[in-house]
Amino acid sequence: QVQLVESGGGSVQAGGSLRLSCAASGNTYSTNCMGWFRQPPGKARERVGTIYRAGGFTNYADSVKGRFTISQDNAKNTVYLQMNSLEPEDTAMYYCAAGPTCLRSDLRAWGQGTQVTVSS
Repeated sequence: QVQLVESGGGSVQAGGSLRLSCAASGNTYSTNCMGWFRQPPGKARERVGTIYRAGGFTNYADSVKGRFTISQDNAKNTVYLQMNSLEPEDTAMYYCAAGPTCLRSDLRAWGQGTQVTVSS
């Protein structure tokens, strides 16, 4: 099993930045892909972006392209989500996920989430 622990959430004003971290432990061999999702209040969970760990290939939702960046530190089994130019619409609970591929159905390991609140 893989355990994922997110950190780095908080409150920030619009235009500000935050960096989230997701540390993986346990059976990290099943974490070929790691991703970030978010769930705004009263809305469904949505994909923010993913990273294939072997090649570092990333993919982002259109709503965050150019503002958010996913990176990784393989030595620490940690993935980061750098969020710049934050908007109130980015307010959500942010979750880290991991799995053998980046297909949504394969991302079965989830963290507990970290709250991001952006005020206008």
